[in-house]
Amino acid sequence: MSEDLNPVAPIEEQPVEVKEEAVETPAAPVADTENETANETENEKTDFSNQGLKEIVDTFKGLIDGENMQQLYKHAEALKAAFYKNLRKEKIASGLEQPAAEATAEAPAEAPAEEAAEEPETVSVNPFAEIERGFKDLYSQYKAKRAVYTQELEKAKEENYQAKLAVIEDLKALVEASEDLNQTFPRFREIQNRWRAIGPVPQAKVKDLYDTYQHYVEKFYDYVKINKEFRDLDFKKNLEAKENLCEKAEGLAEEEDVVGAFRTLQKLHEQWKELGPVSKEFRESIWERFRAATAVINKKHQAFFESQKGNQKENLEAKTALCEKVEAIAQTEVKDSTDWNALTKEIENIQKEWKKIGFASKKDNQKVYDRFRAACDDFFAKKREFYSEFKNQMQDNLTQKLDLCEQAEALKDSEDWKKTSEAFIELQKKWKEIGPVSRKKSEQVWKRFRAACDDFFDNRDKHFGSMNSEQTVNLQKKRDLIDEIRAFEVEGKEEAREALHEFQERWNAIGFVPFKEKTRIQEAFRKAVNEKFGEFRETGSRFAGKAERTVRSERDRLVQKFMKKEQEIATWENNMGFFAASKNADALLAELNKKIDIAKQELAQLEEEIKEFDRQHEQE
Repeated sequence: MSEDLNPVAPIEEQPVEVKEEAVETPAAPVADTENETANETENEKTDFSNQGLKEIVDTFKGLIDGENMQQLYKHAEALKAAFYKNLRKEKIASGLEQPAAEATAEAPAEAPAEEAAEEPETVSVNPFAEIERGFKDLYSQYKAKRAVYTQELEKAKEENYQAKLAVIEDLKALVEASEDLNQTFPRFREIQNRWRAIGPVPQAKVKDLYDTYQHYVEKFYDYVKINKEFRDLDFKKNLEAKENLCEKAEGLAEEEDVVGAFRTLQKLHEQWKELGPVSKEFRESIWERFRAATAVINKKHQAFFESQKGNQKENLEAKTALCEKVEAIAQTEVKDSTDWNALTKEIENIQKEWKKIGFASKKDNQKVYDRFRAACDDFFAKKREFYSEFKNQMQDNLTQKLDLCEQAEALKDSEDWKKTSEAFIELQKKWKEIGPVSRKKSEQVWKRFRAACDDFFDNRDKHFGSMNSEQTVNLQKKRDLIDEIRAFEVEGKEEAREALHEFQERWNAIGFVPFKEKTRIQEAFRKAVNEKFGEFRETGSRFAGKAERTVRSERDRLVQKFMKKEQEIATWENNMGFFAASKNADALLAELNKKIDIAKQELAQLEEEIKEFDRQHEQE
C-alpha cells in the first residue's frame, strides 16, 4: 500500500458472539504493499551523483539483470538523473559542450531517457554519444521489463484472488461438513496456512474477499464443536505470538529512526491481523497493550513531522539567501577570464552548499529551486556569451602568434648576430603583448616560436664560442713572438728597422686574443719592442704610431665586447619574462639566472679592464 505521513490508526478488535465461548474477530484484510518502495520519502532516496558514468551504467545494468524489480523501480529514476547530470559535467570538462547545464544544482537539464531513446540510431565517434546511447538502451530495457513485471503482477494478483476464492470454498465446505473434530481442526489449520501463503490480490477486490473469509472463519469458531483442549492450545499459541508482537512494538519506542519505526509498526499490525483469537480473559488486555505501544510510535511520528515543518522553514530561508547570492553574482560586471573563473568557483561552492540543505515545504520547495536554477542559468549564459567573444579573440591572437613564428623562423639562420638579436628581442616583446590562445593550441604554437628563438641563439653562442677558442691560440702565438723579439740580436740600424717592421707585421697578422689577456699581452709586446729597439728613435717613432693605432683598435674591440655583453644580458632578462609563461618555466628561469649572473661578472671585469687600459695609456 502507498504510505503517507499520517500515523497508522490503531487496529480495533471486537469480540464476536459465539455459541459456547466468545472469540475475537478474525484478522482484518492486509493492504496491498507492492507500491511501498516506490513511495519512499525524499529523505530515503539513494544518491548516485558521486558515481562516475561507468559506475552508474554498471549499477543500472546490474539491477536490470537482477531479479529484484522493487529495487530496480526504486533506483531507476535516481540513476537516470545522476547519469545525465554527470554526462553533462564530463562533456563540459572535455570541451565538447559549453558549461550551460552545470548551472543547475539538483537535476540535469536533459531530455528523459524514454523520449531520447526514440531518436534514430547513428554511430558516433563521440565516446559520450555511445555511452548515452548505451544508457538509453538500458532505460528502454527497464521500461519494457517494468511493463512486463506489472502485467505479470496483475496476472498473479488475479490468480491469487481465484486461489483465495477456492480456499473460501474449502472453508465453507468444512464449516458445513459433519466430521470428526480430530479431522476438522487440522483441515482448518491447513486452510488458514494456505490462505496466508497466497500473495496479494487486486485492491478493488480486497474488502469483499476478506469479509467473506472472515465470515466463514467466524462461522467455524461459532458452529464447529471444538475440543476445549485444542481450543485452549490454539488460544495459548496466539497469545504468545501477540505478546511477541507487543514486545517488538514497545521496543520500537527506542528506535532513533522514527520513520523506520513507523514502517515496522505497520508491518507488525499486518501480522497481528493474521493471528487468530486468544482466550476471553486476555483478549482486552493484550489488545490494549498493543494499542498503547502503537500510540507511542504514532505520537513520535507525528512529532517528528511537526519538527520537520520548522526545519523546512529554516531550509527555505537558507535557500532563499543562496538565491540572492547567485542573483547578485549574475549581475556582476566581469571583463576577464580570471574573474569568471573565480565567480564560477563561487557559484559551484554555493551549489554544493545548496545540496547540503534539506527540503522546504512541498508548496515552496519547487518555487525556490526554480528561482535558484534561473539565477544559475543567467550567470552561465553570460559566461557562455563572454567566452564566445573570447574564443574569437583567442583565434585572432593565434593568427598573430603564428605570424611571429614565421618571422622568427625566417631569421633563425641569420649570422648578423647583433641586428638579428635585436630583431628577436623585438619579436619576443610583441609575443608578450599578444593575449592568450586556446589551451589546445597554446603549447604547440609556443614550442614552435621558442624553437626558432633557440636555434638562433644557439648558433650565436656556438659562433662566439669558436672565436674564444681561436683567440686562445692567438694568445700563445703572440707570446711566442714576444719571446722571439727578446731573443733577437740587433746588429745595425737598417737591420733593426727591417726586423722591427717584420715583427710588427707578424704581430698584427696574428689576430685577436682573449679580452682579459689583451692588455697584458699588448704591454708585454710594447715592453719587449722598447727594450730591443728603443735606441732607434726614428724607428721607434714609426713603431709608436703603429702601436698607437693598435692600442685604439684594442680599446675599440674591448668596448665592443662590453656592449655585446650588455646586449646579451638585456636579451636574457627579457627572455625571463618571456619564458615565465611556459610549462617548464622554473627550469628555464634557473638557467637564465645562472647565465645572467656569470655575464654580469664578466661585464664588471670588462669595465674594470677598460678603465685600467685607459689609466695605463694616459700615463704614457
